Amino acid sequence: MPPVLRIRTIAAADVDTVIALWNRCNLTRSWNDPGTDILRARSGPNSAILVGENAGVIVASVMVGQDGHRGWIYYLAVDPGHQKNGFGVQMVRAAEEWLKAQGMDKLLLMVRPENEAAQGFYRSAGYEEEPRIIFAKWLNGSP
Repeated sequence: MPPVLRIRTIAAADVDTVIALWNRCNLTRSWNDPGTDILRARSGPNSAILVGENAGVIVASVMVGQDGHRGWIYYLAVDPGHQKNGFGVQMVRAAEEWLKAQGMDKLLLMVRPENEAAQGFYRSAGYEEEPRIIFAKWLNGSP
C-alpha cells in the first residue's frame, strides 16, 4: 500500500513552495506566471489548489477548477524524488472529489502531445483520450 498523503487546500505560506515544486516538475511556462495562476485559483469559489504533504513536507499539488459545465485539472505535480509512490493518483482522486462536491459530472485536462509520461499516467489512472481540436487566442498579445 502506498504512503498516504495529507491533502489540504493551499495556504498563503505555501505559495513559494508550490511554485518551486512546479518548477522542479517542469510545469511552468514563460507565458504563465505561476504566482498569478495561484492567486487567481485562490480568489474564487470555482477553483482551488490542493497540496499533498508527506511527513509534513509538500510533495504534490494539483490545481482544480470548474466553469459551471465541466471540471478541469492543471498543474498536477509530484516532486521527482517522491514519484512512483501513488501520490499522483491520490492527488487526482482528491481533485475528482472536489469537483464532485461542486456538482461536476465530467473532468477534462490537457496534456502536451510530447508528454508521453503524463499520457501514460492518466491512462493508468482511468482516463481516456478524447479527440478534440483546441482553438486558442491570446487576449493580451502573444506569449
